[in-house]
Amino acid sequence: MLDGTGVQFKSVTSQKYVSSENGGGMNISVDRDVPSLWETFTLWRISETKFQFRTFQGQFLTYDAEGNFVSATAQSPSATETFYLERNIDNRVHIRNNRGTYLQASSINQLTADYPGNPGWEDNAATFQMIIASNTLHGDYQLANGYGPDKAKEVLKTHRDGFVTEQDFDFLYRHGINTVRIPVGWWIASDPNPPAPFIGGTLDALDNAFSWAQAYNIKCIIDLHAAPGSQNGMEHSASRDGTTGWPTPSHISQTLNVIKFLASRYAEHPALLGIELLNEPSAWTVPLDILISYYQQGYQIVRKYSPTAYVIVCQRIGNADPIEIYQADIGSRNVVVDLHYYNLFDTNFINMSAADNIQFIHKSRETQLQALNSRNGPLIFIGEWVNEWDVVNSSNADYQDFGRTQLDVYNMASFGWSYWTLKNAEHHWDFEWNIRNNILQLGKYCRPIYCFIKVTETERNAHSHDSVTHTQGRI
Repeated sequence: MLDGTGVQFKSVTSQKYVSSENGGGMNISVDRDVPSLWETFTLWRISETKFQFRTFQGQFLTYDAEGNFVSATAQSPSATETFYLERNIDNRVHIRNNRGTYLQASSINQLTADYPGNPGWEDNAATFQMIIASNTLHGDYQLANGYGPDKAKEVLKTHRDGFVTEQDFDFLYRHGINTVRIPVGWWIASDPNPPAPFIGGTLDALDNAFSWAQAYNIKCIIDLHAAPGSQNGMEHSASRDGTTGWPTPSHISQTLNVIKFLASRYAEHPALLGIELLNEPSAWTVPLDILISYYQQGYQIVRKYSPTAYVIVCQRIGNADPIEIYQADIGSRNVVVDLHYYNLFDTNFINMSAADNIQFIHKSRETQLQALNSRNGPLIFIGEWVNEWDVVNSSNADYQDFGRTQLDVYNMASFGWSYWTLKNAEHHWDFEWNIRNNILQLGKYCRPIYCFIKVTETERNAHSHDSVTHTQGRI
C-alpha cells in the first residue's frame, strides 16, 4: 500500500469491478467483468489508512456532496479526494469519505457515497474485494512516505552511515578507479529540511564523498538522478506514482535552480570533474526540444561557475537515437554525452544466448561507439552498464566473458565508463563483488580519462595547464 501501488476493487455482491469510464473525467461505475487500466487506481498514500486514488488519465476520485455520486473529475487532491480504507481478512475493504459516509455499489451500477450506517463484513453493497494489481515502485518517495518522517529519518541515517564509507574509496583507489558518478535527488538543494516526504542528510553524504574522493585522488561526477515531478516515471527518479511530470516550466525552472546550487557549491572543489544535468529522461514523455533547451540552460549555469567542469547530458531512454543529443548544440566546450548500455529491460534480450549477447555488444554497441567517436563532437561516456543479462544458468566463466567483452568495447568511449553500482543486493550488479570474485578483471581497462585530450596552443594560453578542454583537435 505504498505510493504508486495499483489497486482494483470488486463488489462482493455484484462481482463487478469499480471502473473509471474512459480512464477518468466521468462518474465511477461498478459494471466491469474483467479489470484493466480503467479499473486500476493508483494510490497516493497519506497515512496507513488514508489514501487518494488516481485514475489512468490522471484525475482523482472525488464525491459530490449533494448527489453522492463518486466521480474521477478532480485534477488535484484535497480533503474531498481523501478516503479511509478499512481492511479485513480475505482482502475485503470498506471505503469511507471524510464525512464518515461509506461508498457502495448502487443498484444502478454506480459508485456512490451514501451507504446507510456502518457496514459489517458480510456481503453488502459497501464491501469490496481489493486486488493489488501492481506494486513496482520502491524508490525514495515510497520509502520516506511509507515509513513516515521519524522512522524514515532513522532508517536512512543508518543506511547512509554504512552504505558507502571512506573504506570504499580506498577500495576504488586500490583497483584503479579514478572517478565516481554520484546520483542525487533534487531535494538535496533544500537540505537539511527538504520538502515532505523526503528526508534530510543527502547533502552531508555528498560532502563526505567529495572529501573522501579528494583524499584518494578520485574525481566526482554529480548526477541529477531525480528531478522534480520525475523525468521518467521510474522509482529511481523519485516518481510518486509512475507518471512523468517534469517537462513543465515550473519544474524545469526548479531543476535549473538545483543545478545552480550544485555548481555554486562544488565548482571550486578540487575533486569535481563534472555535473550531469539529468539522468535518463523518457523519450515517451519528454519532448526533445524541451530537453535540449534545458540542457543548454544548464550548460550556461555550470559555465557561470566553472570554465572547465564537464557538462554531461544523458540520452533519452526508450525509442530514441543518442545522435539526437550528440548533434544538438548544447555548448562549446567540455560537453559529454552519456549513453546507458544494459542487456536487460528489453524483450529482444530475453531469448538470447551468452554468445548472442556478446555478439550484440560487438555488432551494435561497438559500431555505435566507433561512429560517434569518429565525429567531431562531444565526448562519449558509458555512464551506466552492468555485468548482468537475461541468460539463465550462466556460469562464472560466462560472466567473465561477458564482462571482458563489455570492458573491451566500453573502454573505447572517449570519456570513459561507469559501472552501476558499487554495492547492490544482487551480486552481478555489485561492482565490488564482481572484483573480489574475479568476475570483472579490470587490468588494462582502468586509465585516466584525461590522457587522450589534446589542448591547442590557443587554449593552452587561455587556460591553466592542468585544465582539460575538449577541442576539434581531440585525438
